[in-house]
Amino acid sequence: MTTVDAIVLAGGRATRMGGVDKPAIAVGGRAMLTVALDAVADCVRTVVVGPHRPELAPEIRQVQEVPAGAGPVAAVACAVRALEECDFPADLVVVLAADLPFLTAAAIGELIGHATTSEADAVFATDESGRPQYLVGVWRRAALLSALRQLDSVTNQPMKALVPVDTLMVPLSGIADCDTPEQVRAAQAAAPALPLAQARDILRTGITRLPVHEARPPAVRGAALAAPLRAASALPRFDVSAMDGYAVAGAEPWRLRHDVGFAGGERPVGLLAGEAVRIATGAHVPEGTDTVVRDEFVRLDDGLLRRLPEAPIRDDVRHRGEDWHTGDIVAAEGTPVDAALISVATAAEVITAQVRGPVRARIVMTGDEIRSEGPLRSGQTRDSVGPVFPELLSWHGIESSDRVHLRDTPNGFDDVLSDTTDDHLLVVVGATGGGAADQLRGALDRAGARILVHRLRMRPGGSTVVAQMPAGPVVLGLPGNPYAAVATLWALAPAIVSGLTGRTPARVRTGVLLNAGQVSGPVPRVLPARAADEGGWVADGHVRTAHLAGLLDRDALVVVPADATDGELVEYLPLPG
Repeated sequence: MTTVDAIVLAGGRATRMGGVDKPAIAVGGRAMLTVALDAVADCVRTVVVGPHRPELAPEIRQVQEVPAGAGPVAAVACAVRALEECDFPADLVVVLAADLPFLTAAAIGELIGHATTSEADAVFATDESGRPQYLVGVWRRAALLSALRQLDSVTNQPMKALVPVDTLMVPLSGIADCDTPEQVRAAQAAAPALPLAQARDILRTGITRLPVHEARPPAVRGAALAAPLRAASALPRFDVSAMDGYAVAGAEPWRLRHDVGFAGGERPVGLLAGEAVRIATGAHVPEGTDTVVRDEFVRLDDGLLRRLPEAPIRDDVRHRGEDWHTGDIVAAEGTPVDAALISVATAAEVITAQVRGPVRARIVMTGDEIRSEGPLRSGQTRDSVGPVFPELLSWHGIESSDRVHLRDTPNGFDDVLSDTTDDHLLVVVGATGGGAADQLRGALDRAGARILVHRLRMRPGGSTVVAQMPAGPVVLGLPGNPYAAVATLWALAPAIVSGLTGRTPARVRTGVLLNAGQVSGPVPRVLPARAADEGGWVADGHVRTAHLAGLLDRDALVVVPADATDGELVEYLPLPG
């Protein structure tokens, strides 16, 4: 059986790209290095040449040519040495560059198939123009070793210097590389729209986290724990009564003393065997207490207390540390700072915690046609969603710092994007499509933003774009129609917050969509829905997107898969009550 190893070149100077980390550039929601690694996932061993990348799986061998940036042949030679150190190196070696955004495992499989059935020393792909791609090839290991040995030096040599005489060229589609910013932009524009689930995964894992800071939990609602929360005190701090009743010691009958233990009061004097003392819920039980017996389980005759014959034997004492001890983890890293977490921190005597967030956002409403205040002029419409956007963001734990209106000008976004350092998130409503007035994408490109989600395969929301600026803020570009903006926000906001703060993603809520077959189409849809009396959900098939009237008297938005059938299980996103 023929075995195959893989070499992926992920270094280089990328001089035509301005020196950026080209393999990390995302096209269609995936970094080009990820595309290359997925294409060779079935190989026995994979060696990546370039700067160390801690995010790569441990089974991937990482090496760096010396000196760094010494050219592709030097990188290949470095990787070959690493493979030769392994036991039983493979018969064939795939050699790839990490700048092929549309490369597939099927394409690599086709090259391997030709290498297996032919006698060629190397098999290379040719692109649609017929140009050989020497960094999309499969070599016989012996031929690759021989070609390297024949060179006086491997430094700054082109790949063509390695190419053997006996080669086979295989035409393949989808193997165009990206060597310039223009080629990257063209690839990003040509990439298919992302499914919602994939877009969410990219946002949760691809966004750079906010810095960690220490804060009092009540002051940072909406943040997420950046480290486990550990109790500063045991709970209960001492043995307390769990019920109203009697603290008793020894065997019954018990002689009832006249003192009473109250919650927050003085601890009763210690009990002797055969004694009992009246005690309230939450009171510190006296020393010597064996158990607490509830009021309803005893009878009192002439100052003597006895357990009723049918009463169960149980211990109604909450013992010190029963809930947690000092130093115990009471909330995991990633837990959102909400009312429950704040209450737990208070009970555990935790004053401050390590957190990320909360996310602070600036809202930008776009378009000459909308107006927030004052009389409307010809061609204008009222901004009906901007005023409520801060409330909508707060539902997801996002604070709003400001809301501005941006006119349709060629360079308006350049100024907006250059002034985001005080915010973590810039929410832009409108200007995300391909029309003459839609300027956001061009401005993101000029600002050097890293595109995370270029489009969504979802209605509404197809024109959505999400990017991260070089300085850190995330830009969420939403469709301009009010319903489309809100539906897309509801679908993506939790993933963005998770990406920025490290918040643990909430469990997906699902329910049966009773009329899924009536409202589904060829593309997934996000629709208003009401909870049916008989259980499940009923969605609205027709929604006007120019306002939010479709959300009145509705309980949730439902994410309807393409071509769904009645009774299908779908995700639902609760709406504010």
